[in-house]
Amino acid sequence: MSSTTIKRQTENQKPSNPNFFLGVAKTAGGTFLGLTLLTTSAIAGGMVGLAISFRNLPDVRVLNNYVPSQTSYIYDIKGVLLTTFHGEEHRTTVPLNQISPHLKRAVMAIEDSNFYYHKGVNPNSVARAAVVNLRSGGVEEGASTLTMQLVKNVFLSHQRKFSRKLAEAVLALRVEQVFEKDEILEMYLNHIYWGHNNYGAETAAQSYFNKSAKDLTLPEGALMAGLIQAPEVYSPFANYNLAKQRQATVLNRMADLGWITQEEADEAKKAPLLIGKPRAWQTSRLPYVTDAVRQEIIEKFGQDTITKGGVNIQTTIDYKMQTRAEEIVRNAHRNLRNSGVKADQVALVSIDPRTHFVKAVVGGIDYEKSQFNRVLQSRRQPGSAFKPFVFYTAFATGKYTPFTSVPNYTRGFRDGSGYYRPQNYGGSHGGGDVSINHALAISLNIPAVVLGQRVGLDRVIEVCRTLGIESPLQPVVSLPLGPIGVTPMEMAKAYATFANNGWQSETTMIMQVADSKGNIMLDNTPKPKLVLNEWATASLNSSLQNVIQNGTATSANIGRPAAGKTGTTSGERDVWFVGYVPQLSTAVWIGNDDFSRSLGRGVTGGGYAAPIWRQFMTMALQNEPVRYFPSASQFTQPKP
Repeated sequence: MSSTTIKRQTENQKPSNPNFFLGVAKTAGGTFLGLTLLTTSAIAGGMVGLAISFRNLPDVRVLNNYVPSQTSYIYDIKGVLLTTFHGEEHRTTVPLNQISPHLKRAVMAIEDSNFYYHKGVNPNSVARAAVVNLRSGGVEEGASTLTMQLVKNVFLSHQRKFSRKLAEAVLALRVEQVFEKDEILEMYLNHIYWGHNNYGAETAAQSYFNKSAKDLTLPEGALMAGLIQAPEVYSPFANYNLAKQRQATVLNRMADLGWITQEEADEAKKAPLLIGKPRAWQTSRLPYVTDAVRQEIIEKFGQDTITKGGVNIQTTIDYKMQTRAEEIVRNAHRNLRNSGVKADQVALVSIDPRTHFVKAVVGGIDYEKSQFNRVLQSRRQPGSAFKPFVFYTAFATGKYTPFTSVPNYTRGFRDGSGYYRPQNYGGSHGGGDVSINHALAISLNIPAVVLGQRVGLDRVIEVCRTLGIESPLQPVVSLPLGPIGVTPMEMAKAYATFANNGWQSETTMIMQVADSKGNIMLDNTPKPKLVLNEWATASLNSSLQNVIQNGTATSANIGRPAAGKTGTTSGERDVWFVGYVPQLSTAVWIGNDDFSRSLGRGVTGGGYAAPIWRQFMTMALQNEPVRYFPSASQFTQPKP
């Protein structure tokens, strides 16, 4: 029903009570005959003087571009609402035609039944208020029209003073000269406070009735209209019976005006209401995710954008995958503790290599106990999970293949920190030559260090930068063994580029950001670029598949082609497994926030992190077809 139709329905309606407009007002001391006429004359004759007195009032034309504070919404990739962000005002604005005609009529009936016929100030209401206020000697009752209420909320204080009421009247007259009635009603319904931190009809309807403002029924619209006078007092959350009494007052008023029949009013009073629950300060469904997204939006656009700007943010996160990942991490941590592993934390992050969209981020085992996101904020030693960066660099030179032999022995090396002689896991100094394929499969340390020296550690670091690792790295001899901290996110996105055979897009948790009018502010549509040599990447993928098939990560076998690498640091302080299929790259880290604490003797990435990875990947790939990595034979080996 359009506003024009509502206006027509209100035309020539006479109230059932002939004294309603108080054309003749009585007091204890006598009768104020002609008060309405006197008030009307005062308003008509005195507004020029008032306008001069209040020439320093705000320019109401700013309402042309006025955008009230609005709530921002964060969704998963499929449109599941994850959380909202706002300041003091929880609000979503909607056009007038997206607000139920039942609500519009109910509001006008109880607040300003002559809205479409006055010019901003209603003489009859002024007369009535004047009587009450003269009796009391102060401002006890207002004479506010919807327009006056709007300017009071936007421009003025809420102090009950005559000077403020006069300013309110002047501004209301100015607003009515500049704006159409429908525009004023739309601004009013989107701006007014409805209780429980809900501003505007849309957020109030969602909070009280779990539906949009356009879908409100007559009983619901009448109840909401009744809240405006004292939202927390008449709130159905606070006192349902009192809310129903106030609803009845609104319905009776609508019937008196002839806008509904008495039968419709009585039926609406009897209708049961399905009341929702306050939404303004609801907690996030995925706090590790939404905290990270919020911080990124603030960095890009500023604090006000997310707390007042009413932006809609679609993340890359899959809600179902994320919740299952959190469950897997919690259960895995409990099992680790039960098996004697002294691990305080487990973190997991998963990325789609085809888009580099982040699908799941589990920053710890319990957000309520610790909001620290270990996926993004914790730099931990990756151990042998760093070795693929060295071996890829070697393949990219064109001098090495997975079957090239490299020494499994050395007398040691000198660098700026002194003399360093690497050992294999368990303390062995090695012996003889081994193939790169075998060295990776069983995670030998010495061949990785030797190869790092041959290809140059600066080149290894350059590859790491290309893959998106931003953590500080130094070209120390031991770098191939992962002694320098990186984040799980950095590891997962680097391996994701391996999984996509060298093609890379910007890794992100945000797919798109739109303002409250639908204008796109940020679009992270993938723009893949080839950043690695395809032959070298395919060769590395072949070797890393062997890690799962025959090496240190057989416990990561998921029954389809997959590649990955275990990582275990000295003293068993950090254990990792980072692995991938063409559709998903996932990093799992286990450790303690106190780096000095060991997980326990014999705890390895293959023994403890890889099974968690397998459980997650098995779940995440249930509906994904089996895909194979490209063979190195499809590409040309680079020339040395």
